[in-house]
Amino acid sequence: MANSLNTTRCVLCSTKLVKNGKTAAGTQRWKCQTCGASSSRRRPDVTRQKELARYLAWLQGKHSQAEIDGTHTGRSFRRETAWCWNLTPRIPATGVVHDVVQIDGFNLRTGWCVLVAATRGQVIGYQWCSRESEAAWSALLTRLPAPRVVVCDGGPGMHAALRTHWASANVQRCLVHLQRNVRKYVTTRSKTAAGKALWGLALKLTRVRDRVDADAWGGLLLAWEEAYLHLTKERTYRKHATEVPSWAKPGQTWWYTHQRLRSGYHVLRRVIRAKHLFTFLDVTHQGLQVPSTTNEIEGAINSPMRLLLLHHRGMTEAHQKRAIEWWLYLHSEAPDVGRV
Repeated sequence: MANSLNTTRCVLCSTKLVKNGKTAAGTQRWKCQTCGASSSRRRPDVTRQKELARYLAWLQGKHSQAEIDGTHTGRSFRRETAWCWNLTPRIPATGVVHDVVQIDGFNLRTGWCVLVAATRGQVIGYQWCSRESEAAWSALLTRLPAPRVVVCDGGPGMHAALRTHWASANVQRCLVHLQRNVRKYVTTRSKTAAGKALWGLALKLTRVRDRVDADAWGGLLLAWEEAYLHLTKERTYRKHATEVPSWAKPGQTWWYTHQRLRSGYHVLRRVIRAKHLFTFLDVTHQGLQVPSTTNEIEGAINSPMRLLLLHHRGMTEAHQKRAIEWWLYLHSEAPDVGRV
């Protein structure tokens, strides 16, 4: 007979129990010397902790449920841990002001996107959304105090929210994302000298390590502008054109002749104008070790989440979201699974 009251006294006659060996499962058995009743003490809290630990071990690993359970189907594992999917881990807002915070979005194939804020590889907040809009970013940023420096990519909704809610924070644009934005327009196999030179400038961004490198890069940009800037202003008029580009509107009378070159150049110019290019070299941030890219959040957070979903293919949309929430919680500052 199981003793559900978790007591060392008999539930029948209240006599103090004595130890009487262990069950086949290794649980301590107790016996009443007065009435002879035998019982074992149940600890639902300990059982739940073990089930949650198994669930999280499976979630963070790459083994299947059957491999974790030691069966062909993993049905026992799913039955024992089904309640874990109903737990909602939440990262508390501590109010701590961080020197450097990186923010980025991670898209699920189901159409959902999770916005993540992290510092030194530890998650400090996240927000679910359908797309990286200003409203979604605002929902995340308003829960966190503004840092001294924020490292991010170039999403328009993100920067609108930053201007509103983290106006005091200096911005460092991710130089890798900036390279990709330029590549989108001029490609890596440009057929023009101007395009090749502009892509060469973008490649050199991630090689900037100090102020000397930054000044040298600025000199190369000035040289490019002296040689090719006039091309970004050339126009083609429809009445003189032998071919109309597919993106030209029906009533459009003219367009920039080198539209893609112009767009690639203005990607760089907008970041320079906003003073977001080499914030990590600012003398006021010495000692903060401000990164020039979001590689830390990409490599330490986004990539593992992508692998999590890859290792456990077949999860429902709700389970995918809960799995991501658990991963983010476990990689936050001092997570306490026992208090979830």
